[in-house]
Amino acid sequence: MLKIPCVLMRGGTSKGPVILASDLPTKVEERDAVLLDLMGAGHELEIDGIGGGSPQTSKVAIVSQSDSPDADVDYLFVQVMVNERRVDTTPNCGNMLCAVGPFAIEKGLVKANNPVTTVRIRNLNTGTLVDAEVQTPDFCVNYEGDTSIDGVPGTAAPVGLTFLNSAGCKTGKLLPTGNVVDLFDDIEVTCIDMAMPMVLMNAAQMGKTGGETPAELEADRAFMTRLENIRRQAGAAMGFSDVSDKVIPKPVLLSKPGAGGTLRVRYFMPHNCHKSLAITGSIGISTATLIEGSVAHKIITEQPRAPDTNIINIEHPSGKISVALLKEGNEIEKTRATVIRTSRKLFEGIVCVPE
Repeated sequence: MLKIPCVLMRGGTSKGPVILASDLPTKVEERDAVLLDLMGAGHELEIDGIGGGSPQTSKVAIVSQSDSPDADVDYLFVQVMVNERRVDTTPNCGNMLCAVGPFAIEKGLVKANNPVTTVRIRNLNTGTLVDAEVQTPDFCVNYEGDTSIDGVPGTAAPVGLTFLNSAGCKTGKLLPTGNVVDLFDDIEVTCIDMAMPMVLMNAAQMGKTGGETPAELEADRAFMTRLENIRRQAGAAMGFSDVSDKVIPKPVLLSKPGAGGTLRVRYFMPHNCHKSLAITGSIGISTATLIEGSVAHKIITEQPRAPDTNIINIEHPSGKISVALLKEGNEIEKTRATVIRTSRKLFEGIVCVPE
């Protein structure tokens, strides 16, 4: 058996092993094969591995010292498919990103400060930079605190994430099609690439209220098929060619808020509806509200809202996520976004994988 040092961590509303790159094979094919066996991919329960049987709990974070002068550590996110023997390293994951800073400090990759340590992380999936503010009183990582986030029971220490250069992370353009609005199957969509490539659409145009549960949406097979058809057309228009076997772009339903937020969201990954909301998704959705004429902008301008607010409160199936936007003049591409999340170390040890 291969014995691999591993720390299982909850990052935001996701969970998965965090592993040093030096403890995995250097060849991509061999590394991916190890991760498939480590997680138990190819079975709906991932019964023969440590995966949790859902996309939110079948994630791996690989961390290493960065060779970039602009970053402290590098982070490669790996989405391990549950029912397939396949991994995808095209997207980023902002929730697992919450675990990278604490892990890097505890592994000695970054020197701790007192009482807060800022870890600059380079995401290798997208080439973007993120500052993670980790609570380190007395130079030690602290996981306990009074911060709560929707979708996670209890409270923990806050982790502040500021996304620095997320526009065009995969396509090089904030609006990859060159349009604020495109039309696919007679549905208006906004294709945006900000932290995560997404296809935003008004739930009402898809025959939905936007308040449906993830289970209700997934059970409507005709709707899911239509959603995938639109996603594939949008993916091609965004420059991704055939996205049948890719998890990007993510399709997103937007609607008017129902609980006092800015807008309501149902985010797909892409074939399952997220039970809350990806952090990278929240960054792009919030930024879209600044783009005049976008699907998101149209929805928020149809309701009473405080003028010029920089806080976007996004309602999702488990509650809300608040995103603080820092604009630089009229250049939306330079917008910085900050979210507060939490993380926790669940166990540390050795995971065994068939050799």
